[in-house]
Amino acid sequence: MTEVYVSTDVETDGPIPGPNSMLSLASAAYLKDKTLVGTFAINLKPLLEGKPDPKTMEWWQSQPDAWQATQVDPQEPLKAMQDYLTWLKSLPGSPIFVAYPAGFDFLFVYWYLIRFSGESPFSHSAVDIRTYAMAMLKTEYSQANKRNMPKRWIDPTPHSHVALDDAIEQGTLFCNMLAENMKLEN
Repeated sequence: MTEVYVSTDVETDGPIPGPNSMLSLASAAYLKDKTLVGTFAINLKPLLEGKPDPKTMEWWQSQPDAWQATQVDPQEPLKAMQDYLTWLKSLPGSPIFVAYPAGFDFLFVYWYLIRFSGESPFSHSAVDIRTYAMAMLKTEYSQANKRNMPKRWIDPTPHSHVALDDAIEQGTLFCNMLAENMKLEN
């Protein structure tokens, strides 16, 4: 089955799901040749039992435009995640979760999917772009950051802390890396 790389970014009001809420979720789905086959973006209402983290909210004060973007037309988490699951299942292949950093974004998406839809088409796995860069660059993790990545990997797309912008940016980065890695292997 064709793999569809679902580059995903979330914006939150704290470091962990449950005590904190996911405010915005966006994904950009790519085929391995960097064909964008679809996007999904939604803002979510905070969890009733959640409480914003003070350090995270302090950071949001430095990002007023991105914060405002998370506040536009928020949906109930149940509806948001059911809509997201429907979108994922409509993709033309098997969805593979991709993020930068995957550990943070996957934690929220998986938790919300299981809690509000009862399933995750991603199973228990995700591709971390920075770890992939570490392997390709044959360097330590601390050196595998965007500053040290080859410019040919980075398309001129915005990184605005608006979830969809960041998902697209990270998706093109991943596809560029994938194409180069597959070319090296052949």
